[in-house]
Amino acid sequence: MNFRNYTLAFATAALLIGFFHPLIAQNLEPTTIAHPSPDTWPTYHGDYSGRRHSNLTQITPQNVANLTLAWAFQTNQTAAIKSTPLLVDGILYFTVPDNIWAVDARSGHMLWHYNKPTDDGDHIGQRGVAMYKGWLYFLTPNCHLISLNAKDGSVRWDVTVADVKKGYWTTMAPLVVNNHVIIGVSGDFDNLAGYLRSIDPETGATQWQWDSTPPAQTPNSTTGGMTWMTGTYDPELNLLYWGTGNPTPVLSGKTRPGDNFYTCSIVALNPDTGKLVWGFSVSPHDTHDWDAVETPVIADGNFHGQPRKMLMQASRNGYFFVLDRTNGKSLLTAPFGPVNWALGLDKDGRPIPNPAKEPAPDGRLIAPDEGGLTNFRAPSFDPKTGLFIVDAHPSYSLYFAKPADGYYGWAGADYGLWGKGVIEAIDYQTGKLRWTHEVGQGGSGAGVLTTDSGLTITGDAHGSVLALDTSSGKTLWHAGMGAPMFSSPTTYELDGRQYLLTSSGGVVFLWTLPETHHKSVSVR
Repeated sequence: MNFRNYTLAFATAALLIGFFHPLIAQNLEPTTIAHPSPDTWPTYHGDYSGRRHSNLTQITPQNVANLTLAWAFQTNQTAAIKSTPLLVDGILYFTVPDNIWAVDARSGHMLWHYNKPTDDGDHIGQRGVAMYKGWLYFLTPNCHLISLNAKDGSVRWDVTVADVKKGYWTTMAPLVVNNHVIIGVSGDFDNLAGYLRSIDPETGATQWQWDSTPPAQTPNSTTGGMTWMTGTYDPELNLLYWGTGNPTPVLSGKTRPGDNFYTCSIVALNPDTGKLVWGFSVSPHDTHDWDAVETPVIADGNFHGQPRKMLMQASRNGYFFVLDRTNGKSLLTAPFGPVNWALGLDKDGRPIPNPAKEPAPDGRLIAPDEGGLTNFRAPSFDPKTGLFIVDAHPSYSLYFAKPADGYYGWAGADYGLWGKGVIEAIDYQTGKLRWTHEVGQGGSGAGVLTTDSGLTITGDAHGSVLALDTSSGKTLWHAGMGAPMFSSPTTYELDGRQYLLTSSGGVVFLWTLPETHHKSVSVR
């Protein structure tokens, strides 16, 4: 094994050199994910809710400027880290396509490295792994789900979950719900049907599959509805929540009349059977490539004076949605930036597409652009302030239909005209923006983390990690990392000390307060 600890030349802080401790047996039970302890980050979102909010309070608005680098780990890969690391039993697990690392969370020492090169599939990124008891679950670019021993990275089994030769690929972090490993697929340029699949964590056998669209070649129907980002789960209601992608052909809807269920939708499924409980169409009959796969964040609280079990999504199409997650009924729909493609809202709170904004041979000016007002970048919900904080991208684009391309794949094109990156704080009660913080003309690829102490952690377009005041959006601290962040920050506490974990390029950074600043122990 190679136990070298990699550092960057520009790092000015000393490395935190810790003793390498022996690997202990992992015993992460599924119930742990619902209410994780402060020393874990056991799933892609940190817990089942998707809120990415921590109750840790040792790092505060008053002392965050004192953060220093504890260690940096270099993957030596050209691929940027897009995964959210898991933390279980003091060990971090993170990925890029074809690779998994297990790293000691205290010292940054590598414990093991798994690599299986693939020359097929789409290598656009890899979101991370899931864990069930002592086993990790990893999706490869060419649609294999691999189960590995978390202690040493050895492979237990390897199963195929989609046909890469048809144009599918897989990049997401699986989600473990009870004895189900839930995985989704991508490939929405090739007129393929999207689906969610539940895998037996012990054997790799398929337990159920839910198809988001009818089979290909179904008359007057659509394909698409890919499920390529990790969903959320409510243990009390026993409901799985997932966003689905755009219909295909992407920019032409002539061959697929109607709302095109269940593409560009938020769906609720029974995780034990895969049966659909409800669905909400975020972009009915989408013709602008606005996947609704952004995180379906769940939270309980008062909405307009009544207790509600809510689901919130800042969607790629430019609208912020609040739903009653017990039945999928709309509570609020509001734009969170420039939006010009809808005529208004229907009685169910869904945007009404404007036919005049359909892509056309002579072009149509559309806001937002194809990348959306937000996208893969994970948001955060702070229940103390009631703020839903999202990395947004106000933008305009020219959309063209290309009849010569036929009714397959894109069937058109778009050309971005203008956009900028903005961190936005949305009041979930009204949909109004409480504050905005610009992060660069090109936009940021970073997700968002909030804490009970009043911090919002994210990144900018210039390769810096930022700490903002959650109440105002004011910058409290920043540090250059050498490349933009395409992952989401996390935080955890070990041995009474809170750490902040970020990544950029192929490097993982761990930040903490100096010894004199972390005497009080925080409790999640």
